Amino acid sequence: MIRILFIGDIIGRSGRKAVQKELPGLLAERKPDVIVANCENLAHGFGITSDTIEEMTTAGIQCFTSGNHIFDKKEARTLLEDRPYILRPMNYPPEVPGNGSLTIPLPGGRSVTVVSMLGRAFMPPVDCPFRTMDRFLEAMDTDIVLVDFHGEATAEKAAFSYEFDGKVTAVIGTHTHVQTADERTLPHGTVFLTDAGMTGAMDSVIGVEKDTAIRRMRTGINEHLTPAKGMYWLCGCEVTVEGNGRAAIERIMIKSKKGK
Repeated sequence: MIRILFIGDIIGRSGRKAVQKELPGLLAERKPDVIVANCENLAHGFGITSDTIEEMTTAGIQCFTSGNHIFDKKEARTLLEDRPYILRPMNYPPEVPGNGSLTIPLPGGRSVTVVSMLGRAFMPPVDCPFRTMDRFLEAMDTDIVLVDFHGEATAEKAAFSYEFDGKVTAVIGTHTHVQTADERTLPHGTVFLTDAGMTGAMDSVIGVEKDTAIRRMRTGINEHLTPAKGMYWLCGCEVTVEGNGRAAIERIMIKSKKGK
């Protein structure tokens, strides 16, 4: 059996702390073969830096998916060019630095391919995720494919999952920072979760300081958002794949205890 641990959007210092404190226990309990996390909110809520990526690889994460915030920090270009395990959305234009997929070889000759894809509903304009996935599947050759579909609209994520049911192993939604309770196996065997949720501060508005978020909504004045602090939760899921290719999915939510 192949076990893939997926961690939802890691938000700022609180999210990184959650990974550092909780991932060792998950590794000991579940013994995953592949550990993936969405990193687009890693550095103070917006984008990535070398230091924050280093913290997370040291903690045990092997591959990073992302989304619309991946280029918020200047050094992202260099990081994406130099570190193939950091993915930007596959459906960005081809001249954009970095790659949209990574294939991780496993003992016994099997492999896991991780794909980062960005939705188009209520998002900056990108190439069509459906046609991009079509082209990728025509060219690739691996038996286990996990797609992080980073999107705002639940309908777009669901449509994508049904379109590629039986063609990929798992479609895991990210971006909304709210974990959904709809994990399931689709008719042709693909497992799907609309959103894996976030890894960051619980006492927050989707990971950011609540007072700032409330002021923005009351006044309509744009104000810089700062990741919240305090007690955290780590949200994500585990995908397991049997030798015959049959997949299963389980949601994960770990809440910090007082004082942690």
